[in-house]
Amino acid sequence: MDNIIVIGGSGQLGQCLQDVVSNSVQPYKYIFLSQADLNLTLPSAVKVLFETYKPAFCINCAAYTAVDKAEEEPDLAHEINERAVRKLAEICAIYQSTLIHISTDFVFDGQTGIPLTEKSQTNPINVYGLSKLKGEQAIAEVLDSFYIIRTSWLYSEKANNFCKTMLKLAQIKDHLQVISDQVGTPTYAMDLAQTITLIINSNQNAYGIYHYSNEGVASWYDFAKAIFEFAEIDIDVLPVNSNAFVTKARRPHYSVLDKAKIKNTFNISIPYWKESLNRCINRM
Repeated sequence: MDNIIVIGGSGQLGQCLQDVVSNSVQPYKYIFLSQADLNLTLPSAVKVLFETYKPAFCINCAAYTAVDKAEEEPDLAHEINERAVRKLAEICAIYQSTLIHISTDFVFDGQTGIPLTEKSQTNPINVYGLSKLKGEQAIAEVLDSFYIIRTSWLYSEKANNFCKTMLKLAQIKDHLQVISDQVGTPTYAMDLAQTITLIINSNQNAYGIYHYSNEGVASWYDFAKAIFEFAEIDIDVLPVNSNAFVTKARRPHYSVLDKAKIKNTFNISIPYWKESLNRCINRM
């Protein structure tokens, strides 16, 4: 049985992948590696890992994701999201491993107002987005056999995310202000994890960049309202513009991803975001 290594295995998506794999029959052996198991910025450690497992696939869920902090630590963001990713791609090339790399809607500037395809013009407006774009470009320069999956607004019952934050805040507050002028699509990490295993098990070589989020369109305000609705929590939620919150990093105002390519290539159906959110809340 061939091996698959998952870097960032203790993060939100890594934990969801563990659940998906453990609850289904898989033709590969998955090895989940936490940050304690592997420091992605140490190429020598990565190479030892590849020599040990000789993986058919490497799924990279690890990233520097502190969007505002990245404005203060641009070198660290680029070290993890760009330079370490380039080294990882080089090692994948040596060992003939297919790389599946998770990227972000933040590679776009959010100005188009129409769903973004894989061919849409990238133009990141913060350090985090730029570092992730540079990582994408590094992979494409080094490797032929790769899948880059851009996703957005990831949440689940695992780790820290917007959904869990809203539920925690509802325990201590009687009203909340939530941004209503940033529009995208929430993505249930369990759905994304399931899709990653489907891509691997498809035995296709349809390499390249793909977009994945749940279906539909929502603002953060819409997302919060739905969370409380499904959790049956009575709390006042007030819509506000982005300028009500001062942040170091700018955010895209529109980042709805077009999923036609991934649906058509791998013959998958994608759940509507409220349907997946309801499943997540029920699992909690």
